Amino acid sequence: MNPVILFDGDCNFCDSSVQFIINRDPKGIFQFASLQSEAGQELLKKHSVPADVDSMILIEDEKVYYKSAAALRICRHLQGAWKLLYALIIVPSPIRNFVYDVIARNRYKWFGQKESCMLPPPSIRKRFL
Repeated sequence: MNPVILFDGDCNFCDSSVQFIINRDPKGIFQFASLQSEAGQELLKKHSVPADVDSMILIEDEKVYYKSAAALRICRHLQGAWKLLYALIIVPSPIRNFVYDVIARNRYKWFGQKESCMLPPPSIRKRFL
């Protein structure tokens, strides 16, 4: 199974992040599901993700990655210089996650919320669960 990215479907920043990933993933490695979707909820349950997790989640090779670990592992697969960001994995996770948490806590205030989900074109729609 391809790696799956679970994201907050109500968040403008999260939606922009998904678009960013799609544009830099020409091989279509990643699949996507919003946390609010039925598929997203099933994956959360299957992988015993705690209910209070409020971050982008990557499920890769049946392992679950949260916060900065998920973001950096995603970058590792992207086209271009974005791969180089994976080197930040050597920074201790409490430091990486502090920065991640500041953005996550303020994402609605800084970037707003969506009232409806975007409808991707058919070529991309098949990547959404």
